[in-house]
Amino acid sequence: MTEEPKKIRTLFCIAILQNFFELPSSEIGTVWSAFGEMMGGISQIPGVEILGMLDDDETMVGTAPNGFPWTAYIMADMPDRDSVIEACNLFRTIEVGEYRLWKYCRVEARMGRSLEVPAQYSS
Repeated sequence: MTEEPKKIRTLFCIAILQNFFELPSSEIGTVWSAFGEMMGGISQIPGVEILGMLDDDETMVGTAPNGFPWTAYIMADMPDRDSVIEACNLFRTIEVGEYRLWKYCRVEARMGRSLEVPAQYSS
């Protein structure tokens, strides 16, 4: 019996950029539509399991200086590094009018493994 390869636990850290906040209210909807397309695009990558999402826009207003804290997070188990790259690439390819999504937000993917206490240390 072949063991399935371990998935890569990935935290997509998303920052909303100042360009978004400078948009007239009549244009904000197009960015939100593109953002929704990006979230759907990540979940549709084969083998991806979305574990959770967090948006702290109620307690953080405006863009974060220096990139942290981030505005939103998506935690997912990804099948491999190429799928993480594919997810990040959505920010480069999804169109928002004449621009791309990365004009309004940026992403950093943190990859690791699920943190589990080794059996000899668990009670």
